[in-house]
Amino acid sequence: MTPKETAADALRAARKRRDRLAVTAIAAVSSVVVLLVGILLLGGPRESSRRQTSVLPALNAALNGTSALLLAAGYLFIRRRNVAVHRTCMLAAFSTSSVFLISYVTYHYRVGSVSFEGTGWIRWVYFVLLISHIVLAAAIVPLALTTIYRAWGGQFERHVRIARWTLPVWLYVSVTGVVVYWMLYRL
Repeated sequence: MTPKETAADALRAARKRRDRLAVTAIAAVSSVVVLLVGILLLGGPRESSRRQTSVLPALNAALNGTSALLLAAGYLFIRRRNVAVHRTCMLAAFSTSSVFLISYVTYHYRVGSVSFEGTGWIRWVYFVLLISHIVLAAAIVPLALTTIYRAWGGQFERHVRIARWTLPVWLYVSVTGVVVYWMLYRL
């Protein structure tokens, strides 16, 4: 084996170790987020503090809408090969979604779960939308973290492969978050 091959093997081994550590960290963060949200939503009603947190559902919808717009803009910029602006849009979308998650957890910690009051066919529409939103929202945490990790590490082929799944799921979750808000608080 030449010294060049040995150095390349060492780099590959180091990247594999780093990737294993990243996968473990992403799995841990994703599990904690999903468990925390699940506990908050299934934990039952809290003392009524809706008046103090009543602005948070609207803020959450605005953050979801902003994230959707940033994701769409990021997609358009990468299609035009403007990598720098794409990166900025995607990191801003991730930041916006992170602020959303903090606000969402804060609201549901204080208020608990909020019941949908609609009846008839709209109730079925709401729950189909809500269930798909919840399942995909849980999936987007590891998808987004993995997609960002791969881009950050310069693994662009692997980044593109997973981003093709991450983007539509993340867009769906962001848009349906706004629709769920509208149905729950404005309908």
